[in-house]
Amino acid sequence: MTPFSYAASPSRIVFGAGSLDRLPEELDRLGVRRALVMCTPNQRAQAEVVAQRLPGRVAGLFDGAEMHVPIEVARRARAEAAALGADCALAVGGGSTIGLGKAIALESGLPIVAVPTTYAGSEATPIYGITESGLKKTGRDARVLPRTVVYDAALSLTLPLPLTVTSTLNAIAHACEGLYAHDGNPVTALMAEEGIRACSAALRPLRADLRDLPARSQALYGAWLCGTVLGAVSMGLHHKLCHTLGGSFGLPHAEVHAVILPHAMRYNAAAAPQAMERIARALGVDDAPLGLHRLAAEHGAPLSLREIGMPESGLDRAAELAASQPYPNPRPLQRAALRALLEAAFHGRPPA
Repeated sequence: MTPFSYAASPSRIVFGAGSLDRLPEELDRLGVRRALVMCTPNQRAQAEVVAQRLPGRVAGLFDGAEMHVPIEVARRARAEAAALGADCALAVGGGSTIGLGKAIALESGLPIVAVPTTYAGSEATPIYGITESGLKKTGRDARVLPRTVVYDAALSLTLPLPLTVTSTLNAIAHACEGLYAHDGNPVTALMAEEGIRACSAALRPLRADLRDLPARSQALYGAWLCGTVLGAVSMGLHHKLCHTLGGSFGLPHAEVHAVILPHAMRYNAAAAPQAMERIARALGVDDAPLGLHRLAAEHGAPLSLREIGMPESGLDRAAELAASQPYPNPRPLQRAALRALLEAAFHGRPPA
């Protein structure tokens, strides 16, 4: 067996329908008394429901979280936390809100308690991202890893189908790249394959009934596994492209993952045959990149960059940005090949 190293995440995971009831005791466990509850503007009502479960323990509610964590929003939230004397960042929502909590923790060291309502996986990682001057900069820091994550599938029952699908594909992307990461190991490989299987299997029943609680639980379980993989190993081409497209062109996070994933997998397929075999097995298909494309198409996810707002005039710049800084990837980064990948993704062609 190839030698490897693996560090288990120190986060406490509380999983199960109804687990939100345990939130007060989880705050007690951390010894915090003044939580700043955070959310996006659209999720304020849901965040207020969570806050109502914590009488006398909420310092305030900040509902300004935005996609890709603009530095201006991060600064406002940091100032709010300091002014209110908050001793905890309680993030209720998806990657945008949890990412904002990380931006606060990065500067202040406040503990984060995450209550995910999507399948983004950010809650399981020490990875942060902040967008400034049109560029999204990412990094890793142990301070931004949530101390406790409360997974209650009941909170995702109202997640619309389009976001359910793209958010699940976002989670699957973490596991796919984890399977060919240069610092991967047998533990993360097991998590990745099981995460892909669980997430993909949940989509069909959810398309039939969005309030299918067992299917929601399965998707959330898969997303936790995929997010844990993301936090444990290095990501490659797929995530680099998605961060470039999201931060520099303002594309929606989950949707850009859904579009790019099959094409990034095709780019790396010949250089990572074992990873492709495991992805295909988890999906129950013969060809991993094509299977991912068909999974997205079957459930109505966007298939092209054009339909999610990417200007064709930006493809050259995106290819330049993606190739400008070296990072680990199974296949060497070639600007012309990356430009061809983006061209196929722009038009929504199958990953041939």
